[in-house]
Amino acid sequence: MKIIVSNRSGVPIYEQIKEQVKAAIFTGLLQEDEMLPSIRQLARDLKISVITTTRAYSDLEQEGFIVNVQGKGCFVLPRNTELARENALHKMEDALTVAIAAAKQEGISQEEVVGRLNLLWEDE
Repeated sequence: MKIIVSNRSGVPIYEQIKEQVKAAIFTGLLQEDEMLPSIRQLARDLKISVITTTRAYSDLEQEGFIVNVQGKGCFVLPRNTELARENALHKMEDALTVAIAAAKQEGISQEEVVGRLNLLWEDE
C-alpha cells in the first residue's frame, strides 16, 4: 500500500493517512490480519514526525480498523460490515449533496431529481 500525503491539502497529515488506510481496507487492498508498516518506518518513508503516524494509527485503532499488538506491530482487523455500510452511506450522501446543489442552482425541481434517481436506479 502506498500512502501519499500533501502539506498543501489543508487536511492534517494524520487524517490523510487515516483516510488512505481506511480506503485500502474498504477496497480490499489491505486484508484482515495484514501487517501495516511500523510507525517509525511509515514516518521515515513519508518524511514526517513519528508523532503524526502515532496519531493516525491510534485513531485507526480507536475506530476499530486496526489493532496494535505490543512488540509485533499493527494489523488490520476483520472488516466490520457495519463500518463498511456507514462508509458507503457517507460517500453516497456526499455525492447526493453535490447533485442536489447542482439541481437547485439550475432550478431543477425535487420531483425531477427523484424521478431521475428512480430511472437511474432501475437501469442498474
